[in-house]
Amino acid sequence: MESFVHLRKGRTPRRLHADLDGLKDDELGRGGFVGRTANIYRRHDPTAYRVVGPLCPVDMLAGELKPSDAVDANGGPLLMFSNDECRVLLSRRHEPMPYYARHVDGDLLCFVHRGTGLLETEFGPLRYREGDWIYIPKACTWRHAPDNETTLLMIEASNEFRVPPPGPLGRHFPFDPAQATIPEPAPIDNALGLDGRDEYEVRLVHQGGPTTLFYQHNPIDVEGWRGDNFAFTFNIADYNVITSDSVHLPPTVHLFMQARGVYVMNFLPKPAEGVAGTERSPWYHRNVDYDEVAFFHGGSLYGVPMPAGMISHAPQGVHHGLPERARQHARRSFDEYSTVDWQVVAIDTRRRLTPSAEVLAHDLGQH
Repeated sequence: MESFVHLRKGRTPRRLHADLDGLKDDELGRGGFVGRTANIYRRHDPTAYRVVGPLCPVDMLAGELKPSDAVDANGGPLLMFSNDECRVLLSRRHEPMPYYARHVDGDLLCFVHRGTGLLETEFGPLRYREGDWIYIPKACTWRHAPDNETTLLMIEASNEFRVPPPGPLGRHFPFDPAQATIPEPAPIDNALGLDGRDEYEVRLVHQGGPTTLFYQHNPIDVEGWRGDNFAFTFNIADYNVITSDSVHLPPTVHLFMQARGVYVMNFLPKPAEGVAGTERSPWYHRNVDYDEVAFFHGGSLYGVPMPAGMISHAPQGVHHGLPERARQHARRSFDEYSTVDWQVVAIDTRRRLTPSAEVLAHDLGQH
């Protein structure tokens, strides 16, 4: 049962996630590391297994996946993972959409891995660049016009995305909302024929769809708006990273936005833990209550380059974590590096995610 006093049995280090002396640190924690926890100290690497069956970790490269919008302006993003509360998609568009889109099943949160360009929205135009998060409210009409090929990680949540409630650190963590870019309305002339169209197509993206609406005026005709439900962008360079010198902090510390059953986190450059003996690598864990999708944006980990564009899915109940050789390298390099240069965005989902056939076909088969 849950208690302020945590029990300790057998051989354990004195400090949490530190001074392992050859043991393997495996955390069995509920509620995404904020509930009841057991830290189990093993002799062997718990990720050293061969798996048979559907609960199998999957790794793939974004550049190997082929969304239809990568080859056809009329195409759309590729579904990668889904459950009843969210869908995770990938877009690699390089031509402007000849249509408008409206996601009617939920909010849309997109991460810009590569590219620059413009999103036309009902709230106004939004320029984007690499490292931007783009938030589009449920049922908002928008159109994507990239300057060059743009890779977007797209997360659709059936419940609305919200910023985590302020905690002891105050309202400027995890980020200062004044640094978000909020659009100014810029209605597009709705006179027919000015851009060679007789009508404007709006695709409603939804389960069982799509449904298509045809307007005889440009749907981006908004003269003004007011309220607290609007599109915006926010760049990861402005995210306030919370750190500790004596213990590697749990992933939930890096929470960016959340919806019911969906949690989005930023793992970004930060000072490395400096107290001798502290483990600088995330501990082994098995995602007891959450599936995890990690998208590697770039950077390096103690001199080892991160595989930019790698997408990794770890299903709940199955161990995952850095390989033991990477942990040993981090220990050997303790005095050589004072920072962690990684750039990873992660999605945790309460319900189990189902990988799409296209994702499974491109699995690198590392497990």
